[in-house]
Amino acid sequence: MSSTEPTDAFLRKIFTQVDTDKSGSISSNELQSALSNGTWSPFNPETVRMMIGMFDRDGSSTIDFQEFRDLWKYVSDWEKCFKKFDLDGSGSIDKHELKTALSSFGYRLSDNFYDLLIQKFDRTGRGTVAFDDFIQACVSIQTLTNAFRRHDRQQIGQITIGYEDFLTLVFSTRV
Repeated sequence: MSSTEPTDAFLRKIFTQVDTDKSGSISSNELQSALSNGTWSPFNPETVRMMIGMFDRDGSSTIDFQEFRDLWKYVSDWEKCFKKFDLDGSGSIDKHELKTALSSFGYRLSDNFYDLLIQKFDRTGRGTVAFDDFIQACVSIQTLTNAFRRHDRQQIGQITIGYEDFLTLVFSTRV
């Protein structure tokens, strides 16, 4: 374990503080109240729901300590990524920074699409994306890309599907 990784004792202490009802697991409400996106406002409930869904291995809609450890690492990794692309240190990602981030992940998208992303994930109305919304945007794009790739059998960046197949694709994809 590297010196930057928190110990189990440290994480257990945080887990116990977050588990306000002392149930032995953390609900989405408890997790939301514990997470900060750097703006002193609560994490986006949709991002919290998405993260609980990603780490809830037993289907309880809560996370136990082991799941919390994995989620902590996940959020920490995203925080490092966010800080790397928050080029001006503002605590939020603007369109240029978002384009730089997604381009580095291998995405080649139009300026119009970046405008749409900013519009969809900007909860402040300032034309920027906060940390929690950045996670949600990136994970949503990756999830949808993976679903698209399953239908892009020739790997040409285009698919042809019927309407019901499209609806099935959309509704079966957890974003």
